[in-house]
Amino acid sequence: MPETGMNAYSTGGVVKVPGTGTSTYSKVLILIPALNEEGAIGDVVRRVKEVMPGAAVVVVDDCSRDATVSVARGAGAEVLPLPHHLGLGGCVQAGYKLAFELGYQYVIRVDGDGQHDPADIPKVFETLRGSECEMVIGSRFLNGSENGTSVLRAAGIRFFRMVLRPILGKAVHDPTSGFVGVSRSALEVFSRSFPLEYPEIEALVVLQRRRFRFIEVPCRTLPRRTGRSSITPMKSIYYIVHVLLGVFVNVLKYERRIPKESRRT
Repeated sequence: MPETGMNAYSTGGVVKVPGTGTSTYSKVLILIPALNEEGAIGDVVRRVKEVMPGAAVVVVDDCSRDATVSVARGAGAEVLPLPHHLGLGGCVQAGYKLAFELGYQYVIRVDGDGQHDPADIPKVFETLRGSECEMVIGSRFLNGSENGTSVLRAAGIRFFRMVLRPILGKAVHDPTSGFVGVSRSALEVFSRSFPLEYPEIEALVVLQRRRFRFIEVPCRTLPRRTGRSSITPMKSIYYIVHVLLGVFVNVLKYERRIPKESRRT
């Protein structure tokens, strides 16, 4: 595949064409969305490269005002710098579009703040590759623990578990997890359309409407060592209202747009 796919996104380097190497992970792209994460991004990239040798590692920078870009490049990642601040959903979709155009078969997203343990990435990948599911979620709560989660955030997660159960037809323990692996078929869907704000829950609904499948695997969460979460108590309330509306809009939209015979069974 030509290198113009990367150049069209004004990156500082060229991600290798998938499938040309001998590594088990040569068809995998590790996507790391980041905003002002200079204190953590270097360690994240280095750890990812240690556990996934041969995989492409791309940091999508959402107009950081610090040294995130230079630190990520110094650690060995390719960087996709966005020309405008798009928010998390736009940042992730840009990475998905890039991966799809370059022909990658799997994309695994981890956050740039260092709270996802890169040691769990191979487990997510092997589950994705070995199952018939289109999405694998690295779940913080599969064992029933909610340690390290604020009271308000834990309440929101429990609320969305309840809302999503009848929509998805199965339980999801960690619907807000940003540690997610997707297959080529899900990547094609998300490269065309992806929720712009707080996308994790809406993305599950989008996949379910297409009769795609997901599975959860237990993953560890590490304490944030630098920076701070952008989710304040007030934003948590906005998050719940915004996502709830998005869920029901997606349910109605996909019920109308997708003929039953074209959905996956």
